[in-house]
Amino acid sequence: MKTLTIALSLTVLALAGQGHAAETTGAGSTFVNPIMVKWAAAYEAKTGNKVSYQSVGSGVGITQVKREAVDFGASDMPLKPMELDRLGMAQFPLVIGGVVPVVHLKGIKPGDMRFTGAVLADIYLGTIRYWNDPRIQKINPTLKLPDMPITVVHRVDGSGTTFNWTNYLSKISSKWKDAVGEGTSVQWPAGLGGKGNEGVAALADMTPGSIGYLEYVYSVQNKDTIAYCLVENEAGNFVIPNALTFKAAASSVNWDNAKDFYLVMTNAPGDEAYPITATVFVLMYKQSKSPESAAAAMDFFKWALESGQEQADTLDYVPLPPDLVQKVESYWKSHFADWKG
Repeated sequence: MKTLTIALSLTVLALAGQGHAAETTGAGSTFVNPIMVKWAAAYEAKTGNKVSYQSVGSGVGITQVKREAVDFGASDMPLKPMELDRLGMAQFPLVIGGVVPVVHLKGIKPGDMRFTGAVLADIYLGTIRYWNDPRIQKINPTLKLPDMPITVVHRVDGSGTTFNWTNYLSKISSKWKDAVGEGTSVQWPAGLGGKGNEGVAALADMTPGSIGYLEYVYSVQNKDTIAYCLVENEAGNFVIPNALTFKAAASSVNWDNAKDFYLVMTNAPGDEAYPITATVFVLMYKQSKSPESAAAAMDFFKWALESGQEQADTLDYVPLPPDLVQKVESYWKSHFADWKG
């Protein structure tokens, strides 16, 4: 531990002094990939240090960091403190965003369509099968919905996006909770499967009459074909997904008593809170076999939390508020030995 302590405190500075660029590797969440790409490019331009990130899904990312195949994993599903203790790992939040339903229907533009959680659950259970079903039409009285079968699109890989989607549906629908439940992978009652947010977006894009769920940025990138929708929140309001409503959800939760930051914010209270708001977490070993790489990773995350707000804002992610950043950096000091930052 003493060796790690010295290394985590000094390695990044030593590398800079020797004129060598540091490099760190990570894998996991496709949810976070758009902002990770932007951050990595900006960080490399500023420091010369490279961050290589594999957008492979939270499930694979967790597996890879457990095997120490990468320096860090990124997951939209936090691990429970007991599991972290068993593994000798720590986790901390990095950024906040939203999971949104998207539809591919002729004439439906982003923000046109509304869903309740109960209707989304019944669509994914396969009990609502046509777009002009009275339960959908009732909450969309001004839309002319087609007499067309609904094609459900979901993830096939282990996914934190899926975890937050199914966690939300389990909170809203007892039928969903009993029949399917929540997790990074579930037994889907119906539908087509795509790998990653990219795969779900591609399938929905090529399938008229489809519905899927995506991290918000992917829905914006594909807005010419698929349209993100409003979802009813706990207060009974149909809320458009964007940085303001993600922030409203994030502001309603209390991280103070969340051991190892274990907190899921779906269906958060508040008039403006978007109900499927999610957090991306970073997973790392407390004592790495490669102190040099661990130091490089921590330096990158310190930069991202303190200086990456502009990049996050451009993609409608929500940067962590300053008081939460302070909590994260205090957590680093207590969980990564004498990490100085």
